[in-house]
Amino acid sequence: MAEPKYKRILIKLSGEALAGEKGVGINIAIVQKMAEEIKEVHELGIEIALVIGGGNLWRGEPAAEAGMDRVQADYTGMLGTVMNALVMADSLQQVGVDTRVQTAIAMQQVAEPYIRGRALRHLEKGRIVIFGAGIGSPYFSTDTTAALRAAEIEADAILMAKNGVDGVYNADPNKDKTAVKFDELTHRDVINKGLRIMDSTASTLSMDNDIDLVVFNMNEPGNIKRVVFGEQIGTTVSNKL
Repeated sequence: MAEPKYKRILIKLSGEALAGEKGVGINIAIVQKMAEEIKEVHELGIEIALVIGGGNLWRGEPAAEAGMDRVQADYTGMLGTVMNALVMADSLQQVGVDTRVQTAIAMQQVAEPYIRGRALRHLEKGRIVIFGAGIGSPYFSTDTTAALRAAEIEADAILMAKNGVDGVYNADPNKDKTAVKFDELTHRDVINKGLRIMDSTASTLSMDNDIDLVVFNMNEPGNIKRVVFGEQIGTTVSNKL
């Protein structure tokens, strides 16, 4: 069997991915399917961490624009990411994958506090670690959380699992039929071209720490495994072409 290209990965999921077609709430059947996909890759000996957004439950920026205090709005969103993390952890446990949730905001009754050394130990022991509550501070997105945690755990790559999007384009392919898909990009290209794959802080963190970013369609069964083994699917962003 071929050797995997990436042996330790961080998978970034949007909150909407857990909601399915409705885009809001949590669809348990969808989460269970994701857990099965992740389990298949985990059983190959790949060390896996997860960061899940909270947009299916709460969006801080629109709430702030409507008059809510931005800091409070962002903290509310962080709690949404913890809810998603707990649901995903339960689904992974049910399919036999030992999983731990760590949060940047202390909530001892439901999750461990984020401690880098403990997270690394869990990964080395074959457990999946899900990072919740962002980085614990307002004004930072879960994209930034993914980039920061990936750097801290020395992940080989961040897998940006998109809902129905098969890579990075120069325009919105749903609106522009002439949109061109990129197979490969550099982190510098992403920043210079203003391609909103991640926010600028997350892109800079990934570039500075030389972490590959792979954007792919998670709705295609087996795609996580294909990415891990280096198949050319989606768009790969790195420091060199």
